[in-house]
Amino acid sequence: MKNTLFLFSLCILLCTQSFAQLSQQARDSLHKLSQQDHQLMMQELGITALRPGPSGNPEAPNAANVDEAKASPYTSLPDPLVFKNGKKVKNAKHWKRRRLEIMEDFDREMYGRMPANTPAVTWEVLSEKDTMNGDYPIKIKQLVGRVDNSAYPAISVNIQLTLTTPANSTTPVSVMMEFGFNFPPGFRPPASPTNEPTWQQQLLAKGWGYAILVPTSYQADNGAGLRQGIIGLVNKGQPRKLDDWGTLCAWAWGASRALDYFETDKNVDAKRIGIEGLSRYGKAALVTMAYEPRIAIGFIGSSGAGGAKILRRILGEQVENLAASGEYHWFAPNFIKYAGPLTQNDLPVDAHELIALCVPRPVFISVGSPTVEGQWVDAKGMFLAGVHAGPFINFWVRRS
Repeated sequence: MKNTLFLFSLCILLCTQSFAQLSQQARDSLHKLSQQDHQLMMQELGITALRPGPSGNPEAPNAANVDEAKASPYTSLPDPLVFKNGKKVKNAKHWKRRRLEIMEDFDREMYGRMPANTPAVTWEVLSEKDTMNGDYPIKIKQLVGRVDNSAYPAISVNIQLTLTTPANSTTPVSVMMEFGFNFPPGFRPPASPTNEPTWQQQLLAKGWGYAILVPTSYQADNGAGLRQGIIGLVNKGQPRKLDDWGTLCAWAWGASRALDYFETDKNVDAKRIGIEGLSRYGKAALVTMAYEPRIAIGFIGSSGAGGAKILRRILGEQVENLAASGEYHWFAPNFIKYAGPLTQNDLPVDAHELIALCVPRPVFISVGSPTVEGQWVDAKGMFLAGVHAGPFINFWVRRS
């Protein structure tokens, strides 16, 4: 529990730190540009107003619901094993077709379409260093993925990646890749409240390596950045179309490019790569797992709404929060309409189907204690998503 709380608090600190370092003028500018782009998307959708989302402050007049008795007004969920025409999925061939239906709904209505053709990425090893992590000798590689911007030189995109492998390994190793952070010079993360080995040391003890991929190095975590980064480069600095990819999908694209590099590194077993993320990066890790079949396992931490939580549940963070100007950039512009005039019940998909897209690979979905961290991420909603993915998992096992 202490480690879970520590990681959640550290994630919040790091997610907000770089923003806090900006001047007030720069922060105001980011807010303004995000709001302007959000309004433009609303205009494209023909929407003049959205329902306001609830507050995460339990003392606020519009506090988010935490009463389980009011949490599940929906009576059904989309069935991953039923085609849109009402016919049932009966075999693996059927599932391939049904999977395309589900992916199309996520692409069009929620996460956005990843472009069929994205610029090439050339990986460069900036530095290599032999050092120690606790008792474990390691080799650290600092890498940069330079994205080809010849089609639009006004925007440059570079992917930051750090790979650490056991220095004494004689065979390619499994690697856990984390959506992580670019620490500013001199920054030291707070010490763990326990004396337990760090997650990196636990991996090294098993003979694994680990990698830190910095998502914001290639796509900013705000609406103001949508005309920059990989999304802006592909769109040549123009606004998104209504079904264009959002930041979560762009971050997943970067993870795929890191996998491309791992396939060329003799120290890495590219068939045994895991993905991990916490909070908004937990959402991105789950999207990556669903969209990238080369990922072998996923550890999804406190992803909540927009990740592993059933969106139809009225508890904690809601679609209205996700569709507002502070978070809409994670999704396709089409997703905004589910905060007005449509509702979450009109979504053709939900989180259990995103989990189903990961099968047969294992996915570990975790969350801190609701009694300590609060109900904002809706722990039960994520548990239920796994439960409702269960029938599909059983179907897969029976037919595999």
